[in-house]
Amino acid sequence: MTEYAAPLKDMQFVLKELAGLDEIAQLPGCEEVSVELVDQILEESGRFCAEVLAPLNQSGDVEGCKWAGGKVTTPKGFVEAYKQFVEGGWNALQFPAEFGGQGLPKLVATPVMEMWKASNMAFSLCRC
Repeated sequence: MTEYAAPLKDMQFVLKELAGLDEIAQLPGCEEVSVELVDQILEESGRFCAEVLAPLNQSGDVEGCKWAGGKVTTPKGFVEAYKQFVEGGWNALQFPAEFGGQGLPKLVATPVMEMWKASNMAFSLCRC
């Protein structure tokens, strides 16, 4: 089984010290973004990736998706992982609230997407 631990401290440092999270939070539409909220999002994403996505990494690579009889079959565990992914709102981080998204800035969504790719590239490519 693949183990994954998100580099949270590095991501938090980049967002706060280099990318200007405080300044982004001052922009129109980003008023609800705070360092505390972003830290919680990163921590929960790291947990989801470590506990749900990373354990499926090998099966995603080995089994892959199959097309047969007009039907696509995904690797074992992908359907359940995707249900958790959507229930957690991970598919909607950066999209406007009026379209069902969370309205978070791309700056916040980017490290989360990096976690998906690092923990399970196959899942991250199939999630759309």
